[in-house]
Amino acid sequence: MPEKIRPIEQMLELREDEAVSVEHLESQVQKAQEQLLQLKRQQEQIEKQKRELEELSRRQEELDRGRAEMTDKLTRSLVVLEREAYNTQKRLEQIRATRESFSQHLELIEAIDPKSWNPDDLHKELSRALSTVDEARTEYSEQRSRLQATSDSAGDAALPDVTSDAYHGEEGRSFFHWVRIGIALTLPLIIFGAIALALFLWMASR
Repeated sequence: MPEKIRPIEQMLELREDEAVSVEHLESQVQKAQEQLLQLKRQQEQIEKQKRELEELSRRQEELDRGRAEMTDKLTRSLVVLEREAYNTQKRLEQIRATRESFSQHLELIEAIDPKSWNPDDLHKELSRALSTVDEARTEYSEQRSRLQATSDSAGDAALPDVTSDAYHGEEGRSFFHWVRIGIALTLPLIIFGAIALALFLWMASR
């Protein structure tokens, strides 16, 4: 028959079992804490990745919007600039042609020299000079109207109106000034003709 365990030995065995149970519990608690810490770190990592993905998504949307916006604006601007370049080139060609025409008419007008005219051909020379001035005035008015029609900028230099100085020649001299010169040149011929007519009538009356 087995020997009965004495009470003191039973108490020691219980204490040893309790000690093992406490150590096991503490170990389990520590493992649980470590698992919680690991889960927390994983959660933080997941949250970080989530923020990074959200930032990437936001920037991707920003890129898509920016590309669409600038593609539309640049495309439309290129069309406008292409049209502006064409109009500018066309206007530049018109300005060059107008400049050449004005230069030619200016040379013709500057070549008018009443002092060199033959008194016998005064009326003919005056008619020719007036025709030259009228042609220049007509060309000036037409070219000025064309330039104004193609100009859409208020900053463009406006050509003076032809009516403001229509009867003024070079160096500020008026048309009537040249008329007075013509009269002065023809006056001797008129006087000479009057004297010759008087002599003819006097001789005829004898």
